[in-house]
Amino acid sequence: MPHRLHYNAPVILTYTILAFAATMLIAFQPEIATAIFAVYRSPLDPLFVLRLFTHVLGHINIEHFTGNFMLILLIGPMLEEKYGSRTILIMIVITAFVTGFINVLLFESALMGASGVAFSFIIISSMVNLREGSIPLTFVLVVMLYIGREIHAAFAITHTNISHLTHIVGGVCGAVIGLYLARTKPKKI
Repeated sequence: MPHRLHYNAPVILTYTILAFAATMLIAFQPEIATAIFAVYRSPLDPLFVLRLFTHVLGHINIEHFTGNFMLILLIGPMLEEKYGSRTILIMIVITAFVTGFINVLLFESALMGASGVAFSFIIISSMVNLREGSIPLTFVLVVMLYIGREIHAAFAITHTNISHLTHIVGGVCGAVIGLYLARTKPKKI
């Protein structure tokens, strides 16, 4: 009996394909990055609201894309299996909006990439076994390691093009969403 490929995590796989397509488009048409796939202050621009959500699709190059989507493809399918496709899509949309909005509110620089979503998934995955009245040690360690590292890197003397605040905000989104999911016990859809 031949083995068939199974589209096991439709939201995560579709998100990956769309982000890869956006990254390839940016590689060949760099001006499309600022037009559609990077969020920055431009409230009078008719595409501003769209970019608050689409910035999590664009990546500056294939290394940037690969770094984010290795994590998303590793963690995302497990989360989609546990919480359902609709919930995962909502997680991505909320994280995209919050990270984009915070960037526009606090910085003049453009933001592009899925690192906020990746960090959100990392934090949520450490909370999947959250029980009432207890805090998983894995959650505490993940927060200390990932968020602590990003806070340290944000204040380091060397400046990179990495938005450490996006990682932190994505992690906070993951913690809030994870706590909400643990309390409401959502149905998989």
